[in-house]
Amino acid sequence: MTPLDTTTLPSLPAEVARPCYARGAVTAGIVHIGVGGFHRAHQAMYLDVLMNQGEAFDWGIVGVGVMPGDKRMQQALAAQDYLYTLVVKHPNGRYEPQVIGSMIDYLFAPDDPEAVIERMADPAIRIVSLTVTEGGYNFHPVSGEFDLDNPQVRADLAEPSRPSTTFGLVVEALVRRRARGIAPFTVMSCDNIQANGDVAKHMFSAYARARDAELGEWLAAEVAFPNSMVDRITPVTAQADIDELAARFGVSDAWPVVCEPFTQWVLEDHFGAGRPAFEKAGVQVVEDVEPYELMKLRLLNASHQALCYFGYLAGYRYAHEVCQDPLFVDFLLTYMREEGSPTLAAVPGVDLEQYRLTLIERFANPQIKDTLARLCAESSDRIPKWLVPVIREQLARGGEIRLSAAVVASWARYAEGVDEEGQLIEVVDRLKESLMALAQRNREQPTAFIENAELFGDLAEQPRFREAYLATLASLQERGARATLETLIQSKGTA
Repeated sequence: MTPLDTTTLPSLPAEVARPCYARGAVTAGIVHIGVGGFHRAHQAMYLDVLMNQGEAFDWGIVGVGVMPGDKRMQQALAAQDYLYTLVVKHPNGRYEPQVIGSMIDYLFAPDDPEAVIERMADPAIRIVSLTVTEGGYNFHPVSGEFDLDNPQVRADLAEPSRPSTTFGLVVEALVRRRARGIAPFTVMSCDNIQANGDVAKHMFSAYARARDAELGEWLAAEVAFPNSMVDRITPVTAQADIDELAARFGVSDAWPVVCEPFTQWVLEDHFGAGRPAFEKAGVQVVEDVEPYELMKLRLLNASHQALCYFGYLAGYRYAHEVCQDPLFVDFLLTYMREEGSPTLAAVPGVDLEQYRLTLIERFANPQIKDTLARLCAESSDRIPKWLVPVIREQLARGGEIRLSAAVVASWARYAEGVDEEGQLIEVVDRLKESLMALAQRNREQPTAFIENAELFGDLAEQPRFREAYLATLASLQERGARATLETLIQSKGTA
């Protein structure tokens, strides 16, 4: 068994790809906040591709963790000289392992926020990137405004030189750069949020404005926030993945990453202090990201929500199980063709029907073992952004909304916390208590769940949506998920 670190790279098995560049030549150019599996399978991978081409050696990544749970990741990667194994799992069972070397340091902010701030204040850092999840942007799900009542935000504003939040850390670093005559870095969001760069700009500017009005105006005017669309299915690393890497390839890695073969990154070319030549690594660098991100959010992400609650209630536990079931495939394709796709403008260079079919193939990859529990988690951060806009646009144009309404009903039924066999469901959501309390009223007051205006606005008052929602909710309670889907598909207008 070979433990993974710099000294053991030469002795790894031949089938394990490893950096062909001298990592000692790599210097920091990017600070990345929120080092999870997705970042390591995506942005860090693209930088590694460039470095293997002999480029971007001054764009090494310094990871930063701000959440308590990030400490374990920091310790695991530090022990491996910040190396880790990315295992691409192909549908035919082929595993493609490669060691990624683009990360060169990892700081844990709660231990030393000053070190994080000063690292970002270093002139060598020209990009601060983010994968902090939808909930990490601290905005209200309906109003979209920054939440100044967040206790951590209030604490940071009271003592801005010792922050604990991403907002406090980044803004304090920008303040110091400004005071020292150093140009601001670019803030690059890589999260699954529509117009993620615009959202990041709005939130960071709001925090800075609350700290000092003039500072907020300066930040909004001078700091670049490019929009991007990112895509790669990356399940949470399980112990089985660690064990399998060791058994198959003889590599001992405390925290590898597994992912699907497909990867996509569409990035707006809007950077204030330069950027790596991402296009040489396969990134689509464009002027307008919106058509691509809406395609992904309303087809891929919304379809994940469409399959996960119905699938879980029907007894499945993995996405590939659901997408090997013809009934569910029919349901998903019908949603994408009749409800999601009509809300999209033309997407340059993309055949939407091929994209839809590719999504089903990706979801059905049995090697990924993407859990429905993961897809069902944090729904209050997902449904309002991915599916509710589809419903609103379709209502406005007189389009079909039955399946979208059915997805919302399946979420309400799932949030009751008990499956069709009477087994408890572990609901994972920042609004778990309030959501489950509303779901407990599904039978006595069937519209209670959708009357939550923070998540759904006035949708409960829209007759077409309300009627479709209530019909599916009643069917789920009386007949179960599978019978409900059969009825929905049998009554569809077209395939």
